[in-house]
Amino acid sequence: MADTLEFNEIYQEVKGSMNDGRLRLSRQGVIFKNSKTGKVDNIQASELAEGVWRRVALGHGLKLLTKNGHVYKYDGFRESEFDKLSDFFKAHYCLELAEKDLCVKGWNWGTVRFGGQLLSFDIGEQPVFEIPLSNVSQCTTGKNEVTLEFHQNDDAEVSLMEVRFYVPPTQEDGVDPVEAFAQNVLSKADVIQATGDAICIFRELQCLTPRGRYDIRIYPTFLHLHGKTFDYKIPYTTVLRLFLLPHKDQRQMFFVISLDPPIKQGQTRYHFLILLFSKDEDISLTLNMNEEEVEKRFEGRLTKNMSGSLYEMVSRVMKALVNRKITVPGNFQGHSGAQCITCSYKASSGLLYPLERGFIYVHKPPVHIRFDEISFVNFARGTTTTRSFDFEIETKQGTQYTFSSIEREEYGKLFDFVNAKKLNIKNRGLKEGMKQSYDEYADSDEDQHDAYLERMKEEGKIREENANDSSDGSGEETDSSFNPGEEDDDVAEEFDSNASASSSSGDGDSDHEDKKPAKKAKIVKDRKPRKKQPESKKGKDPNAPKRPMSAYMLWLNASREKIKSDHPGISITDLSKKAGELWKAMSKEKKEEWDRKAEDARRDYEKAMKEYSVGSKADSHRGEKSKKKKKKQEKQVKGKGDKKGATSKSSSSKSPAKGMSDSFKSKEFVSSDESSSAESKKEDSEDEGAASPPPSSEDSASGSD
Repeated sequence: MADTLEFNEIYQEVKGSMNDGRLRLSRQGVIFKNSKTGKVDNIQASELAEGVWRRVALGHGLKLLTKNGHVYKYDGFRESEFDKLSDFFKAHYCLELAEKDLCVKGWNWGTVRFGGQLLSFDIGEQPVFEIPLSNVSQCTTGKNEVTLEFHQNDDAEVSLMEVRFYVPPTQEDGVDPVEAFAQNVLSKADVIQATGDAICIFRELQCLTPRGRYDIRIYPTFLHLHGKTFDYKIPYTTVLRLFLLPHKDQRQMFFVISLDPPIKQGQTRYHFLILLFSKDEDISLTLNMNEEEVEKRFEGRLTKNMSGSLYEMVSRVMKALVNRKITVPGNFQGHSGAQCITCSYKASSGLLYPLERGFIYVHKPPVHIRFDEISFVNFARGTTTTRSFDFEIETKQGTQYTFSSIEREEYGKLFDFVNAKKLNIKNRGLKEGMKQSYDEYADSDEDQHDAYLERMKEEGKIREENANDSSDGSGEETDSSFNPGEEDDDVAEEFDSNASASSSSGDGDSDHEDKKPAKKAKIVKDRKPRKKQPESKKGKDPNAPKRPMSAYMLWLNASREKIKSDHPGISITDLSKKAGELWKAMSKEKKEEWDRKAEDARRDYEKAMKEYSVGSKADSHRGEKSKKKKKKQEKQVKGKGDKKGATSKSSSSKSPAKGMSDSFKSKEFVSSDESSSAESKKEDSEDEGAASPPPSSEDSASGSD
C-alpha cells in the first residue's frame, strides 16, 4: 500500500464557507493546504480519534474528530474512493472509517448532543445537522428558548445568521435546562467578551488601514482596537501572518498583520492591519500579570517589565500571543540600498517588498502574493516614459497585479532576484534548471502540454539546419546595426553627396543671408555604407518544400474531427486544451508511432530540400551570368551616351550667337564654330585617355583666320 494519498479539489468547511485546496494523507498525519490563503492545517496521526464517511451535497465527505475536541470536515470525494481511504485508515491510523448517513426525515424535534466543539441535532441515532460552535458569535436566552447568532460569511452569497431552539421545561429541581444549554454553547463558542483587565495597552498608535489613531488593548485571546469612531475586536485565531518592514527613509517601520477573515467597517473589508512606527520612539512596558503567570504562559518569550523601541515591543508581544513567526525582508537590496522598491499600484504610490517567499506591497491597497501561487512575472516597458518600467505578476487563478512607475535603475536588481527565486519570466520561458524548487504538494499547478511551444521548437531546429546549409555561400553579415544617434545623418547622406559642403555653401549667398538667418551646418559622421540585403530574403519561394510537422501536430490533424464529434460545440481554444490533455495522457507506445511518422516526414523534407537547393544554385548561377552580361551592355550604352552628351554640351557652350538668328550665319561665325567643335573633340579624346599633343600655334592662328 502507498505511504501517502493525495486528493485535488477538496473542499474544507470553515465557518460556513467551503475553501478549496489539496489534501494529503501520510503516515505522520493529515495535511490540508488552502489554495486561497496558503494556510496549512496539520493533524498528527496520534491526535485522530474518529473518522466518519457520509454523503453530502458535493458528493461524499470525510469528517475527522481529534482527541482534544476539534472537528475537521472535507468534502468533494468520489464514492469509489471509500475503499482506498478505509484501507489507509486501518493500516496507518488504526481507525475504522465508519459510514453514517444524515437523517432526511424533515422532523424539527430531536435531541441536542455536545461533542467537543460540535453541536449535533439528532433524530434517533442519525444526525440531522451539525453546528461548529466556533461559528457562534452570540448566545442569548429567553423563556424556554435559546438563540444562537453566527458570524457573517463574506465569501458566501447567503449566510445563516440565527437559529432558535425551543427547550421544554423539565421536572428536575435546581437545574435550568435553558441555562445549561447556553453554558454548553458559550464554553466552546467564539464569543468575544472583554472580561477582566487587558494584559497591556499601547496608546495612540498610528494606523494606516483602517486609517486613524487607535488604542490597542491586548487581551489573552483577542486584540481590541479602540478609536474615536470605531472599535474592532480581532481574535488571535484570525491572524494569518505578521510582517515587520523597514520604510525606505530608514526612519520608520511598518508592522503588518494579515487577517482571515478580515475586519469589517460597513461594506469595507480590511484584510491587513498596518501600523506605522517611528524608530526613535521608545517605551517602557509592564504586563498586567505576575511574574509566575508570565513565565508559565509565555515560557521566557516575554517578561513582566520590558523596555525598548515601540515597534519592537508591539511586535514582540504580538508574536508571543499569536504564536506565529514575524516575516522580515530577505537579502534583497535595491539600487538606492533600501530593501524595497518605490512603485505605484492602482494609481496609488507605495512600496513593494521582495520577501524570501513572496512579495508584499504597502500600503494602499495592501497586497501579499506568495511565490507558490505565481504563474509568471513580466517586465514591461513604462507606458508614459522610458525612465521607468512596469512589473506584472499573474497568479495561477488568473489574477493580474501590475506595479508601475518603477525606476529603470531597479531593473537589474529585481530581475536578478526573480531569477534567483526561479520564477517563470514571460517571453523567456522556463529554461533548463529553472524548475521551481517548491514542494510538489505546495505547488498546485501541474504542467500542461503546450502545443504551440512544441511546434516552435521543431521549426527552430529546422531553421537552424537550413541556416547552417546556406551559411557556406554567404560569408558576410547582412543585418545592419541600429544606431539611434545617427538617424539625422541619414537624411544628409541620402539626398546630397557632400552634405557638409552643400549646407555650408549657402553661407556665401548674400541674398539668402538678408532674408533668413544662416543655419548651422550639420556635422556628418563618417560611417560605413549599408550592406545590401541578399536577394534571397526578398520573398519566399513558393516552389520550396514545405516544413514537416511535429508528432503532436500530425496526431492533432488526424484526431481533430474525432474530438469535435465527442464534444459538440467545443470552441477552438477549448479544443486545443483538450487535445493537450489527451496527448499528455497518451501512452508511450502510441506516441512513438507518431514520432516515427514525424521522423519519416522530416527525412522526406531533408531529401526534397537537398534537391531543391541543388536546382536553385544552378538557377542562381545562370541568373548571375545573365545579370553580369546585362550590366556590361548597359555600361557600354551609357558610355556612348555620355560621349554624345558631352559633345553637344561643349558645342552649345562655345556658340554664344546661336540664339540670335538661325536663318543667317556670317563667314566668321561658321569658321569659329568649326574650330570650337574641333577643340571639343580633342578634349573628349583626352578624357578617354588617348595621348594627343596640344594644338600648335599655327593651328590656332589658322583657326582664328
